[in-house]
Amino acid sequence: MRPRIRSGAALALCAALLAACFSAAAADRVKIGVLTDMAGVTADATGKGSVEAARLAVEEAGGKVLGQPIEIVSGDHQHRPDIGSSMARRWFDVDKVSVIVDVPNSAVALAVQGVAKEKKKLVLFSSPGTTALTQEQCSPYGIQWTYTTYALSRGTANAVVREGNKRWFILASDYAFGKQLAADTAAVVKAAGGEIAGTVYHPLNASDFASFLLQAQASKAQIIAIANAGGDTISAIKQASEFGIGRGGQKLAAMLLMLTDVHSLGLDVAQSTYLTVPSYWDMNEGTRAFSKKFEARVGHPPTFLQAGVYSAVRHYLKAVAAAGTTDSDAVAAKMKALPIDDPFSLNAHIRADGLVVRDMMLAQVKTPAQSKAPWDYYKVVRTIPGDELAWPLSDSKCPLVHP
Repeated sequence: MRPRIRSGAALALCAALLAACFSAAAADRVKIGVLTDMAGVTADATGKGSVEAARLAVEEAGGKVLGQPIEIVSGDHQHRPDIGSSMARRWFDVDKVSVIVDVPNSAVALAVQGVAKEKKKLVLFSSPGTTALTQEQCSPYGIQWTYTTYALSRGTANAVVREGNKRWFILASDYAFGKQLAADTAAVVKAAGGEIAGTVYHPLNASDFASFLLQAQASKAQIIAIANAGGDTISAIKQASEFGIGRGGQKLAAMLLMLTDVHSLGLDVAQSTYLTVPSYWDMNEGTRAFSKKFEARVGHPPTFLQAGVYSAVRHYLKAVAAAGTTDSDAVAAKMKALPIDDPFSLNAHIRADGLVVRDMMLAQVKTPAQSKAPWDYYKVVRTIPGDELAWPLSDSKCPLVHP
C-alpha cells in the first residue's frame, strides 16, 4: 500500500522544486536590471532609450560574460520610492539581478541605494543628480555615473554670473533632486558675488506654472533658473515664453536640459540657452557611430542620461570579465581600478566615494540659422575640467572617505 501524501505537503514540495529550478536557471545568466521611467516626466530622456542603451552595451560585449548569457530586465518605478525599492528588492532576492542601472528620480534612487546596500548589490546611477548618493548616504555598492546637481550648477551658474547676471530667482521641483539643484545653484551664485531674489518650488509633473512665473517676474531678477527635469522643464520654459519673460529683459538658465527637451521646445524657444552637459551625441566619431545605431532603434540620438547607461553597463561588463566573478565587492573594486574607456566619457574615473569625476562641456543651444542638420542643437563653448565640477574629497561627508 502506497503512503498517502497530504495535498498541502505535495504543493509545498512542488513549490520548492520550482523555486530550486528557477534559482538554478537564474544562476546560469548575468542579469542587468534597468530601473527607469517608462511613462512619466523623464520618460523621453530615460525610459525605453535607457533600456536600448543597456542592450547595445551588452551586444558590444558579445552578449556573454564569463561564458554566461547576459539578460536585460526592465521596470518602471513610476517616480515612487516605495515601488522602486520593492522592485529592487524583488530583482535582487527573486530574479537574481546582479546590478541595477539608471534610476531617474533622486528620491527613488536614495531608496534603491538603501536596498542595494543591505543586499550588497551594485547600483550604477546614470539619471539621478542628488549629491546625497555620494555624500551623506554614500554606499560601497553605489556609483553615481553621469552627473550631479553640484556639477551642473557650477558649470552653468558660474558662466552666467560671469556675464554680469547677478540677481537670480530659482524655480525648482519640490522633491529631492529639485531641492538639491536649487541649493547648489544658490550656493554657486552667492559664491560668485550674486544674490538670490527668491526661490519657489512646484509639484512634480505640474501642468500650470503661471503663479510661479508671476513671482519670478515680480522679483525683477535678471536670471530665472529652471531647476527641474523633463516635462516640467519643457512646460516651464514654454510658459515663460508665452508670458513674454524674454521680451521683458529677464533670461532663463536651464540647470538640467536634455537634448529631447530642446527638440520638444524647438530652437526658436530654446535658442541661446546655456547648459552644462557631460556628453553630446556629436562629440566625436565614436559617439556619432553609437548614436546612429541608437537612433535607428529609438528615433533620436541619446540624451546624456541614456549615454550614461550605455557607458556604465559597458564598464561593468569589462570589470566582471576582469574580476572573473559577479561578486559585487570584487566587481566594484575592479571598476574603480580599470580606466573608464568609452567615447562618451572625458577623463573619467571613479573616486572612493563612488562619484565618477569627468570633464564636462559648457554648451549653448544653437539658433535655427546655426543648426545644419536634425538634432544639431548644441555648440560647445568650452570644456570644464572634472575637478572643477566635483567637491574635494577633503570636504566629503561620505563615511567611506572619512570612516
